[in-house]
Amino acid sequence: MASVSQHYARRTASGVRADAGTRNELAAPVVLMVSGGADSTALLLMACTAALDIQDGRGPARIARERLHVLHVNHHLRGAASDADEAFVRALCERQGLPLCVEHANFADMGGQNLEGAAREVRYAAARRYVRDLSRAAGTRGSAARILTAHTASDRAETFFMNAIKGSGPAGLSSIPRRRNIIVRPLLDYTHEELVRYLEVTGQAWREDESNADTSYLRNFVRHRLVPVASERNAHLARSIGAACDILGDEDAFMAQLAGRSLRSCTRDERPGCLVLDAARLAAAEVAIARRVVRMAVLRLVPEARLEMRHVEAVLACVAAGAGSLTLPLGLDVRMEFGVLTLRTRAAREELGCGWLTVPGSMALANQAVLAAEILAIPRSADPVRAARDVADGADGVRVQTVLVDALALGYGEGEVCAAMMGEQRDARRLAAPVRLWVSAPAAGDTLCPIGMQGRRKKLSDLLGEARIPVAERPCVPVVRTAPVGEIVWVAGVRLDERFKCTPATRFALKLTMTSVG
Repeated sequence: MASVSQHYARRTASGVRADAGTRNELAAPVVLMVSGGADSTALLLMACTAALDIQDGRGPARIARERLHVLHVNHHLRGAASDADEAFVRALCERQGLPLCVEHANFADMGGQNLEGAAREVRYAAARRYVRDLSRAAGTRGSAARILTAHTASDRAETFFMNAIKGSGPAGLSSIPRRRNIIVRPLLDYTHEELVRYLEVTGQAWREDESNADTSYLRNFVRHRLVPVASERNAHLARSIGAACDILGDEDAFMAQLAGRSLRSCTRDERPGCLVLDAARLAAAEVAIARRVVRMAVLRLVPEARLEMRHVEAVLACVAAGAGSLTLPLGLDVRMEFGVLTLRTRAAREELGCGWLTVPGSMALANQAVLAAEILAIPRSADPVRAARDVADGADGVRVQTVLVDALALGYGEGEVCAAMMGEQRDARRLAAPVRLWVSAPAAGDTLCPIGMQGRRKKLSDLLGEARIPVAERPCVPVVRTAPVGEIVWVAGVRLDERFKCTPATRFALKLTMTSVG
């Protein structure tokens, strides 16, 4: 993201001198990804002889020769031709005096991924490893290094059409970005044909990959079948699409920034494998932002998930309906209930996780334990305090642990409590505010007023330490709360909160029972 002044300053930055704080960064390594094809061969020659914009704040500028390093990945997919590509790049680097790193790829097990995608991941992973090693040796920050790829305006136009065919959204239609973190594409303003002419003028040969003619691959179909037809209407097709991609990219980045703010404002609870969002806030957002929030939330939990529009729409349909559940790719569980949208990974569901406990009702916890809740009416002749003590003492304290809580102290009205006591909440939608409690694992910064401390607050972490609960086991300790960000009512099996204990005035008690296996 950039302001107008920042955006246009970058375009005129060629005369800007680096300040003292960036001079050390101008010694950071620059890795050229060279396959031996026309585009990457041109990138290598231009990096040695011409001014390139590598997005370091200087605009187009010559790159110091000692910063340049070349990476070639031999995928071994074309037999002797792949080895010939490697030999060509070795000879080219030797003539130019550039250090070369060659990585060898193995595609025996791609995990169901398509070959093109797997090869791309291998290349970028190799480049990141090489950059880390070079940065460490140079003593420069990794973020100051650059990985240069030879993507052109032609590649960008092809990717635009490919993503349009697949039904991509704005992010896909913005095609290949000029920069993503340390990966920079300085040749995006050149077409493939212009780079070929550049090599012909300089007398430099290049390697041709015969598989580029195979139109069974989508990119080759677009390149050889679709682009020529579209170019009949616009001789400058690649540049026109490139300009559109720049606009779409800037607007996509702005929308992503807004969605990020919205996600932060919607987040009610976050822990490993689990994200809880305020459904009312999400439902009130503009649909374009809400879609992005859902996508961001899912990818935060499962970065490798391949979301489609129908998945996002299904989640938002549950939010609009106020109820529902579904399973997204890679087993991500999504549940909409009682005003919150909860997303949990498969691993989080197998652990304690988090969720609503409706009263009366029960929920499964980690290690096959069960937490149950019910409402009891305290007879006028009974002593609520003694009743609470008797209930706690009556449990065996190991396999079964039980407490009584003042039901009205939770903030619910007497009518809602009476309905819960009569079991009418089995259809929770009949009540505007059914009695319910939020159950989750301990979170950083949690505090409560443990019973016996006369209302003084204590860190939950300290309480668990005093209870001699190992740190490794604490994520499985159920914490019962009034709401996702509400007060702690009971640290199950450890301590009740003073504010919710039964008093002589208690008329309705909520009985919480945790039953463990064994």
